[in-house]
This record gives sequence, C-alpha cells and structure tokens, in this order.
Amino acid sequence: MSAADIWIVDLALSPDQLDLCAAVLDAAERDRAARFLRPVDRMRYRASHAALRLILGEALGLAPAEIRLEAGAGGKPELAGSARGTLDFNLSHSGGRALIGLARGAAIGVDVEEIRPITDALRIARAHFAPDEAAALAALSPNAIDHAFFGLWTRKEAVVKALGSGLSLPLNRFSVSVPPEPPRLLRMAEGGAWTLAGIDCGAGYAATIAVRSAEAGIAVRHLRGDWPSRLQ
Repeated sequence: MSAADIWIVDLALSPDQLDLCAAVLDAAERDRAARFLRPVDRMRYRASHAALRLILGEALGLAPAEIRLEAGAGGKPELAGSARGTLDFNLSHSGGRALIGLARGAAIGVDVEEIRPITDALRIARAHFAPDEAAALAALSPNAIDHAFFGLWTRKEAVVKALGSGLSLPLNRFSVSVPPEPPRLLRMAEGGAWTLAGIDCGAGYAATIAVRSAEAGIAVRHLRGDWPSRLQ
C-alpha cells in the first residue's frame, strides 16, 4: 500500500506574501505567470507554485528556491537533479484554492475545480466523456447536474494527471463513477489498481485525488494562512 499526502492551500494572500512567493520561483515559472492577462490569475499562479515549492522543499530537506523541476515525457512536471525519482507530485488550482499531492512509490494526480453554473454540461459530457458517464449524469435531477459534472470532471482529470498522459488519453477511453457515487475507477484498458478519493476543499469546490495504487493511505492537511513566511 502506498501513502499520499495532500495539502489544501488558500490562495488569498497579502501583497507582501505574494512578493515572498514570487521570489522563490524559477525563470520559467516567472515567465509563465507574466503571460496571464488577469492580475488575479498571475497572483494565483505565483502563490500555488510557491506553495508547491515549499511543500516539496520540506519533504526533501531543500530550500524552496532550490527545487529543480522539469517536464516529463507526457508533460507532467517532475523533480530534476539530485531529487529525481524520489517522489511523485501534482498541483491543481482553481478560484481561490490550490490542491497539492505528494506520493512515494506511486503516481499521483490531483484536480480541484471551482463549481460554477454551466448551461451545456450534458452536451459536453456526451461529446467528451464515456457513454456510461454521460448517461449517469443525465439521469440526475437538473439541480444536481452542475455539482455532479464538476465532481466527475475532477475524477477524470486526476486520473489523467496521475498517468501524465495529457491529451494522449481521450476522456472517453475510461470511466469513473459519477457523483453522488463514491469515487472509483470503473474501466480503463491499461487496468491496474487505483485509489480515488474526494477531497473537501470547502463550499463551492469539487476536488479529487487519484493514486495508481490499491488502497493508498491518504493524509489531508491545510497550509496555515501564514505559510509564505516559511519561504524565506
């Protein structure tokens, strides 16, 4: 059995805290943040990636700015340098929340989505999801579809992100359970054992962790509001 550690991060920070976040990012991260058009998106990117560096640094005994990252074969970020291969990690952020997952000995994927009204959820599901998922979503009452859609979306995205396959794995090639059913992987050609779990990131959010291991133990933590002070 593998173990996964999950951190929930509130991205609402003061200007001074955001300056501390920006100081630990590498050149590629700073360039990526600068390309966001909306200031709030730039701030959330910097905060979430600084939080990832803090968590990785504390797990590896390194300063946040010393963490070296690179893209793996499928585009999934991974550790580089002397820390290569020591653990798997994943980051997702949406709205004012970030979700960060670490695992040793197993691939991990996380996804968080801010729930918002969506008028064409069933059309999107029928066009991109597996037929059994779209049918289960359509069977729900209309006022339950938005929440279930985003829960379903995070389950699928967490699996895809754990695999590191990006768009090379079409979302209709595998099935997961649809809320309010507990999260489970139902069908995938590659098979193997998986653990899926919903994460409570607060009202208005859906979030899922996927670990490529049977019955993985999951520990959920919250970063305290003063966490940027630990970046120095």
